[in-house]
Amino acid sequence: MVAVPNREITNTGIKPITGSVREIRESLQDTDNNQFVVFQLAHANKSTASAFAEAVRLIAPLIIDRLAIHKTATLKKLVDALVPAASPPEHLITEARMNADARQTVLESAEWISAVRLSEIAGFKGQNASAQPNKWKREGKVFALRHDGNDLYPAYALDRDMQYRPIKGLVPILKVFKGKLDAWDIAIWFASANSFLGGTAPKDLLKSAPERVLAAAEDEIAGVLHG
Repeated sequence: MVAVPNREITNTGIKPITGSVREIRESLQDTDNNQFVVFQLAHANKSTASAFAEAVRLIAPLIIDRLAIHKTATLKKLVDALVPAASPPEHLITEARMNADARQTVLESAEWISAVRLSEIAGFKGQNASAQPNKWKREGKVFALRHDGNDLYPAYALDRDMQYRPIKGLVPILKVFKGKLDAWDIAIWFASANSFLGGTAPKDLLKSAPERVLAAAEDEIAGVLHG
């Protein structure tokens, strides 16, 4: 019986051959330099063997491509592991350190209230009570810092006399900062001595003189925009 060779795949050099042991041996007489993978199909007829060989022929290129990709990826990981990471520029390290110090100062300079606690002292009850502070934040009535996985709201932005609702004068100030400063930048600004306010921190005048704080915010953004 003659072996049944299938169409050779030129890009991989894979050529399935089916037949008996004798037929396959005869087909391989002049192929000493090649590598072979043999599948023995017990109790299979010639038709089944040919179908199996065709299936192998079709998926073999995918397997070879995947092996090549894996080899390349492994080599890249090895190179990355051997190449030392570049140290960040000194000015970036200094900037990061200053930013971290500023954030720590902000957290220590005022009382910060979690959403759950704010809902409690504001008198909200029910399963979704803690969602109310987040609603205020979305509406631009107050801002919050994201710290350790929690939203923290500044006590100075809440009116104790109005059952801890956001101070109304905060809304236009946040509009001035919207899209220009993030929450941490806003908190740092509120906590810092402000020359426009005679050296007073904006947070200390927010309730008593919100119009002055608004003017200071507008001056701040004007300075940022004009360098």
